[in-house]
Amino acid sequence: MTKQELEKRLIEIRRHLHQHPELSKEEFETTKSITGWLLEKDIEIRQTSLPTGVFAEIKGGKPGPTIAIRADIDALPIQEQTGLPFASLAEGKMHACGHDFHTAALIGAAYLLKEEEEQLTGTVRFLFQPAEESGAGAEKVINDGQLEGVDAIIGLHNKPDLPVGTVGLKDGPLMAAVDRFKVVVKGVGGHAGLPQKGHDPIAAAAQLVTALQTIVSRDTSPLENAVVSVTKITGGNSWNIIPEDVTLEGTVRTFDSAVRQHVKERFYQISEYISQAFQVESAVKWYAGPPPLVNDPVITDITRAAARSLRLTVVNPERSTAGEDFSYFLHQIPGSFAFFGTNGAEDWHHPSFTVDETALIKAAYYLFNSGKELLKHVQVREGVLG
Repeated sequence: MTKQELEKRLIEIRRHLHQHPELSKEEFETTKSITGWLLEKDIEIRQTSLPTGVFAEIKGGKPGPTIAIRADIDALPIQEQTGLPFASLAEGKMHACGHDFHTAALIGAAYLLKEEEEQLTGTVRFLFQPAEESGAGAEKVINDGQLEGVDAIIGLHNKPDLPVGTVGLKDGPLMAAVDRFKVVVKGVGGHAGLPQKGHDPIAAAAQLVTALQTIVSRDTSPLENAVVSVTKITGGNSWNIIPEDVTLEGTVRTFDSAVRQHVKERFYQISEYISQAFQVESAVKWYAGPPPLVNDPVITDITRAAARSLRLTVVNPERSTAGEDFSYFLHQIPGSFAFFGTNGAEDWHHPSFTVDETALIKAAYYLFNSGKELLKHVQVREGVLG
């Protein structure tokens, strides 16, 4: 298959996926399609207990390390507004984060690696991971044993604000830990004209929103990064009644595990102190999401060299406060995650999100070349995940 033929095929694959998006944990047809495309090239499919997701590998002609390359396959509950001729056919569902791009790029890399199978020293494992958007997919893949024996892992995410042909590679933290919170402030309701006879949860919640901002402005080092955002407040049902309770919801984003823990501790403390001051009760529920995504510098250097050998422009990107459950893999084994330029008009999760398809063949070759270079330079790690 020539480069031009491969590019045409990958665009066809990406457009098929784009027209048929499936949400997290519902990627059944996507799973069937990916399996079929891999089997077209006689790529070995690995067994799995997961209902969705595809795992495959190519074993080289000589023994060596095992490296993994990952793509996510799920879509988002967004109504597409791109006007593309291959727009989503599923009402209220869209590949608004480019996972169709990631999947097609990894299929391209698999095809290229298959052509050089006998020359490879080691094994390349392909992880077409479900349920990234729900934040639970990577952990399920690990628990399914798909990372066993793997010595290093790489992946990429499209980046609309980078030009096509540009790769963002950064040592250390690249994407944030994502935590969600819900606080129910319970007071004593009553007549709005007689506030002294109750304990107003709205007044307490208002103070809590303000006080929580001091975690970042006064409780976290200016040299560190953290975000505390209250994004939803619900409470009350009439203009003349003080309600019984108010609910706050929002998110915390951090790049360092110690900062993450400190922010959580202060969140609980401040909630308790405000509650005491206003004679109300606060029940905090904390939903821990993916940890910070932290790239290994050695693996990242290898992928930088692989990108430059393809004449891609390598930049040191800004960190993103978005989350990415690829971070769970990096807590198990060393690896690197790249931002890949797609020159889009809108950012991730927007109903008009698009990618420049000329970036697709470049992404496939980036993953292909990085995989080959990792096989040459990564050391086999004894006892990896058993």
